[in-house]
Amino acid sequence: MAAFGALHRFSRVSTKLTHSLLSCHLLSQQVSPAFFSSFCKNKYHYFPPPIQAPPAAKKVPFIATAHGITWQDPHHWMSNTNDPDFISYLHQENSYAEAFMQDTQALQSTLYDEMVSRMPTKISTPPERWGPWLYYQYIPEGKEYPVLCRKLSTGRKGWVNTIVNSFREKFGREQILLDWNDIAEQSGYVHVGTCRISPDHNFLAYTLDTTGDEQFLLQIKDLQSDLILPNSGVDGVVSLAWAQDGRTLFYTQCNENQRPYRVLRTKLGSNSVDDVTIFTENDSNFCVDITSTKDGKFVTVYVINGMDPKAGLQRFCERVSGVQYFLEHHCGLFYILTNAPLSDNKKFSGNGYYLARCRVEDVCSANLQNVIIPGDDIYVEDMDIFNGHLVLFLNKDDSPSICSIDLPIDTDCKKLLEINDLSPWFFPLPSKMCTIAPGSNHDFMNSVYRVVLSSPVMPDLIVDYDMSRKVFSIVQQEEVTDVLIHNNEYSSPNYNHSTDKFIDLSNENDGDAQDNEIRGWRDLSEKYLCEEKEIVSHDGVRIPLTILFSRNAYQKGQSPGLVHGYGAYAEVLDKSWCPDHLSLLDRGWLLAFADVRGGGGGSSPSWHKSGCGFNKLNSIYDFVSCGEYLINEGFVHRGKLGAVGISAGCLLVGAAINMHPELFRAAILKVPFLDVISTLLDPCLPLTTLDYEEFGNPQIQSYFEYILKYSPYDNIPQGVCCPSMLVSASFNDSRVGVWEAAKWVARIRDSACSSCSSSVILQTNMSGGHFREGGRFAQCLETAYEYAFLMKVVVNNENTKGTGRKEHHESSIG
Repeated sequence: MAAFGALHRFSRVSTKLTHSLLSCHLLSQQVSPAFFSSFCKNKYHYFPPPIQAPPAAKKVPFIATAHGITWQDPHHWMSNTNDPDFISYLHQENSYAEAFMQDTQALQSTLYDEMVSRMPTKISTPPERWGPWLYYQYIPEGKEYPVLCRKLSTGRKGWVNTIVNSFREKFGREQILLDWNDIAEQSGYVHVGTCRISPDHNFLAYTLDTTGDEQFLLQIKDLQSDLILPNSGVDGVVSLAWAQDGRTLFYTQCNENQRPYRVLRTKLGSNSVDDVTIFTENDSNFCVDITSTKDGKFVTVYVINGMDPKAGLQRFCERVSGVQYFLEHHCGLFYILTNAPLSDNKKFSGNGYYLARCRVEDVCSANLQNVIIPGDDIYVEDMDIFNGHLVLFLNKDDSPSICSIDLPIDTDCKKLLEINDLSPWFFPLPSKMCTIAPGSNHDFMNSVYRVVLSSPVMPDLIVDYDMSRKVFSIVQQEEVTDVLIHNNEYSSPNYNHSTDKFIDLSNENDGDAQDNEIRGWRDLSEKYLCEEKEIVSHDGVRIPLTILFSRNAYQKGQSPGLVHGYGAYAEVLDKSWCPDHLSLLDRGWLLAFADVRGGGGGSSPSWHKSGCGFNKLNSIYDFVSCGEYLINEGFVHRGKLGAVGISAGCLLVGAAINMHPELFRAAILKVPFLDVISTLLDPCLPLTTLDYEEFGNPQIQSYFEYILKYSPYDNIPQGVCCPSMLVSASFNDSRVGVWEAAKWVARIRDSACSSCSSSVILQTNMSGGHFREGGRFAQCLETAYEYAFLMKVVVNNENTKGTGRKEHHESSIG
């Protein structure tokens, strides 16, 4: 279930530590040998050379060996982050990046002002009822981060409730539960990992990182006294789950490699040294997670009775490689989302998940009954459960979908059921292109399900779906200031107008004042065009590509473009609304999102498997095919295509650059995973062994030979013109070592054309973590810097004022 957490996605903040630049006799001030290479052949490299030569990193002989193959890695020394020479090198690179970007200062300020001007003065989430409380978040005016609050609910009718409500109004003032801003001001950095309110609403358990290394500290706050409980601090905590008594808390803890490997139980008021270990996972290929069922009656890691937290564990099914089980509980039945094989079922393709049930007393028998399969062209991706309803997240006809099914389902039913046999209510959506994110939805007794809908042209829309009455209401839509938004009263071309008949904003369960005016969601589709394309990859597989551009500013065949890619861990590329994108779109840029294999968002659950392990090259070829399509079909000027990757997405972009350096004019690589062979050969690094499932274990020769084909750091071509690159890293990053970015830049400088490599800059946050700085204003500063870099190296500051006035354009193409 979703937890109460930060409003912003993947957010962290850091303040700059003051470092004196260490004098380093080993860091030569001479230019790289590549500086004397042949004249640059890149005809699109037309901005003036930098005023100073880029730093040249020292080289220390180092020979790596695996499976009888040896190779030189003179930058291996950078993996020692305590080396003063390395710290000095990073500072020199930061100074060079600052000098390189000096002529964009005014542009950065303009971009930053644009982004801030689009922010509403008040940012808040609508309250969500949970028990007697209304929980919500808001960002105080002028602050970076959110505040988690609650008030007692005052929404019931009747004379008794009137007396109770008057008492609540008098004493039910806003209570601040957690203020990210206070933590950031005290520590200089804040990342709240997990928040869990106790079932009795008296305690808040949360995990806190104040350095960026993701070693989260457990904190438990007494919400009656507003004090942190003494002796509650435990390091390395990841997931949390309360028992029903509201006094017993289960948590997982990491080992030295950041693998969650054991579950402990603590009793409030006890010393952490007395916490009881109830489960340990000794296999380094697996990590442990815990969660509570929605009704709070069970905690699942195996199965723990939440009503009797000392009763011990019950195992649910034998472990089988690749088989997953997700459990929820309802009226004595476990509902299980699983991909376990159904060999005797001809109706189920075996792709993805199906739903099964078993009685609580049969949990150890693995006797799954009453199987519910998706049906034709439907894939189940997730589920949620309430007292009267089951909610299923689906991929239906290659588009996201969500439906509810009334509970209980006939427990004596013996035949195989399909979803459509259960009279599902498919939630009306504004567009087939919108993303669907669940709200917190903590209250098991609720019949209203809250979701956040979004698309590249539709600001985030919060919608309540009443599953009992089968109506919905629009609760709130993200405000975007300083931009014209067209009010479309349910006018999306993909929306079924017949469903207008049951739109109803009333909520009789709340008894609140009703607004009977039917409101439509707002989007910017009249100003910006968003289209989906299918790109044929090297092996004939069709790759989804989403493109976005301004109807006014974009010029076909002349405009610059930026293509995003990730392609790992079955993660769907984020295509939700982002107001910062308007600063590029209004200057004529085209944005593209390539859902390559290895990520999510493909046509079937096998999309991930077809782009990982021995299939990883597919994701790289897919990305290249999407880039070539944008150029060959005239969507983007041939010399003005950029690429952006984050973390594992940089493997995709870096490998594509090595294979086709002429395809991209620029690239942004953020906290990049690039030195794949060296990292995966070192099992002592955090998370390495867990990555074997995604990329393969190079200690096995066949995997080693395959990974060596694409590992970006190990395949940089010699003497070629490379794209301009902004490479950003964080010193305290525990997921991807800061040295990966530094080694990549150093080797690029040694190998590529000197004129091109001088436009490769490395910017390191010396006090941040994997997700860099995360406050809303800090994010604007970072994005403005990135956009200014792109404009400098791709269009040489052309059209930087964002007038959006192009008289001749293609409003729809392809």
